[in-house]
Amino acid sequence: MIVTTTKPATGAKGATLRRSLGLWAIVGLGLGYMTPTVVFDTFGIVSDETNGVVPAAYLVALIVMIFTAISYGKMAGAIPSAGSAYTYVRESIHPNLGFMVGWTSLLDYILLPMVNALIIRLYLEQLFPAIPGWIWVVLYCIGTTTLIYFTMRGTSNVNMMLLVFAVVVMAVFVVIAATQLMEGQGEGTIASFKPFIHDGVTLGAVLTGATVVCFSFIGFDAVTMYSEEAKSPRVMPRAIMLTVILGGVIFLVAGYFAQLRFPTNAPFGEYTDDPLPQIGLLVGGPVFQAILVAAGFAAAVASGLASHASVARMLLVMGRNNVLPQRVFGYINPKTQTPTFNIILVGAVTLLAMAFSLELISAFINFGALIAFTFVNISVIAWFAIRKGRRRTPKDIISFIVLPGIGMILTGILWVNLHADALIGGVIWAVIGFAYLLFITRGFSRKVAAFDESQPVTGFNKAID
Repeated sequence: MIVTTTKPATGAKGATLRRSLGLWAIVGLGLGYMTPTVVFDTFGIVSDETNGVVPAAYLVALIVMIFTAISYGKMAGAIPSAGSAYTYVRESIHPNLGFMVGWTSLLDYILLPMVNALIIRLYLEQLFPAIPGWIWVVLYCIGTTTLIYFTMRGTSNVNMMLLVFAVVVMAVFVVIAATQLMEGQGEGTIASFKPFIHDGVTLGAVLTGATVVCFSFIGFDAVTMYSEEAKSPRVMPRAIMLTVILGGVIFLVAGYFAQLRFPTNAPFGEYTDDPLPQIGLLVGGPVFQAILVAAGFAAAVASGLASHASVARMLLVMGRNNVLPQRVFGYINPKTQTPTFNIILVGAVTLLAMAFSLELISAFINFGALIAFTFVNISVIAWFAIRKGRRRTPKDIISFIVLPGIGMILTGILWVNLHADALIGGVIWAVIGFAYLLFITRGFSRKVAAFDESQPVTGFNKAID
């Protein structure tokens, strides 16, 4: 979600982002970015990967994300300016390493809008099987790109309404599924360990499933960009942790009841790539199918608009600061006051949703995300234990070495269990980034340009009254 803007930043001395966001507004933005209904979109893929223990995959991912969220909270408190893994690594370790972390993170920023287009394509292919899927992708890309082309403004209130709608529909699903389970459908019980462990389940399979679902948590780290808009900087660590925990609880509860209701993928037939419409139909008939698809559709569109605008914003700020060619990426259309080239570029990349699977795209996104998460954990050690010397007491050792060390190891384990194609593609992307870093630093003979992620997307900003 992008900040609403009013006054020009250029020439407006003392203009800063307005501190207007409370704790729950920030948590709502993070949960909206996470798209809660995605648990149903990836259910078939993860159930197949894990041999029917989707909640176990979410539990593993949640544990990893909690350790990483603790590290994000520490860094957000230490460096309260709007930022992300790029900022934390740049400030705590080295600008060049920060650039590489930012470059790999850029991969998941660019691909996130494609996930939403892909999800919508999969919905509509099931509802209108006679119409080729690529048509829906083209229409979606034209619609979202056009909207963002003319305005990149949004409000947390709209985001919150869409989030509440999605969560309420998911709660209705849980109630209906629980009723059907007590009537003997599915596993025939609402209390079972089978969604977490049963014969034939292996740790390797659960870890593979966790690498798929961890992209569902992407969004808790995005709230760090609101550090300069929080009513108090002290709310940021709590907002980050609450976003992870509440998101994890939503995923776990929905995944648990879905797994009990559908122990195997057999009821979904050929639609295991995204069984959300089938889940709605089988649980509540055509009416509930329409409601669940509407919730998923609304969540996907909202997330798609936010992620599309966010990556256009990031490219703009990188262009303004000559991290990317300024004349291209730093251009703002004087009529629309939006970075039109960046917006069209992201829309063009999103068109690739015509050809890729949800499993592969989520794996590519997780490549960049897990790199960022790993280095945020490392940043805590570098900033507090090494730079600030906070390693003398047992409390400091646990807080600034042991906990982030565990987070680093856990995210690293998930990273090495990624889809092989994602690892190959991600490494190629990183090599391109390293070559570009060598070019812009003239072989490391000068510092890489830094960019301030808190800059407004349209060239306008809010001034404090």
